[in-house]
Amino acid sequence: MKVAQPIEWTSKGVVMLDQRRLPGEVIHHTYTDYREVAAAIKDMVIRGAPAIGVAAAMGVALGIERSSARTLDELRAEFPGICKIIAETRPTAVDLFWAIERMTRRFALLVAANSPLDELRRAMVEEARAVHAEKRATDEAIGRFGADLMPVAGQVMTQCNAGALATAGIGTALGVIRVAVEQGHKLRVLVPETRPYLQGARLTAWELHEGGVPLTLITDNMVGHFMKTGNVGAVVVGADRIAANGDTANKIGTYQIAVLAHEHGVPFYVAAPVSTFDLTLASGEEIPIEERAADEVTHLRGVRIAPDVTVANPAFDVTPARLISAIICERGVARLPYAESLRRLADMSAAAAPG
Repeated sequence: MKVAQPIEWTSKGVVMLDQRRLPGEVIHHTYTDYREVAAAIKDMVIRGAPAIGVAAAMGVALGIERSSARTLDELRAEFPGICKIIAETRPTAVDLFWAIERMTRRFALLVAANSPLDELRRAMVEEARAVHAEKRATDEAIGRFGADLMPVAGQVMTQCNAGALATAGIGTALGVIRVAVEQGHKLRVLVPETRPYLQGARLTAWELHEGGVPLTLITDNMVGHFMKTGNVGAVVVGADRIAANGDTANKIGTYQIAVLAHEHGVPFYVAAPVSTFDLTLASGEEIPIEERAADEVTHLRGVRIAPDVTVANPAFDVTPARLISAIICERGVARLPYAESLRRLADMSAAAAPG
């Protein structure tokens, strides 16, 4: 099954597929400066929590590799500034901060070992590439665990884009669907358009179509109708941050889908890696919600579609844990009470984790 590649580390720099131009144009950019990577994250050239994490790790590595520092002390002085610029790009997706913290730990160990500059630079690049490889393996494990929860046949619904474009692997929510289809499940995917940025219409529909998975594109205000009449067997979505109690932030519109799924007795699943868990937050009320520019709502492809009025444009909403049937990660499936099951999965060592 064809899988898009949104980001790659190359000898020339960090190469990203420009997701703003899909599906009309398939354009790649090569970034040779960490500030360019930060801008690409902020401007949504790349998006989706796991893929943002990969981009953040590569951005840090690029800053180290291309630094003009001639001594370890000079590089150590530069490092916090590199991380700060990348950390200021997107506030909601915890994978961004997870990746920066991981790269920071690796850097600190190399500095403590008084590693030669060339060796340190190579090691930081290797760490970023390891993050990418692990995300791919994580997606495949999530797909295996989640496929068992999908109906054998019928329709399933997703929201936004939690496919390869969002994760740099096979996808989380779409990874579950991909693996289920590969195992023989006869599924058709209902894809809400996901206003205002149209990640469903532009990205998820494109990924599924390219991969040969049957789909039906619907507008956001059709979700309730299809829940009632469309024989939806399950909903599976991704996540940008999951609090300790299981409350989950995902693309705006997810909460209302969860409410409708609950009303119609449809299982609602979240598929996300352990790196998306933020167990420092007691509940979803503590998750910061990114507010994006008004012109994303008032304009479409540069054309004004609304008058010059006050606009609200929160990029995410929070689905309460009580509406979530299960949370699927690379180490297994968590169910209520999530305060216990998420902690148990988070505490599992990578070596002991299933898959």
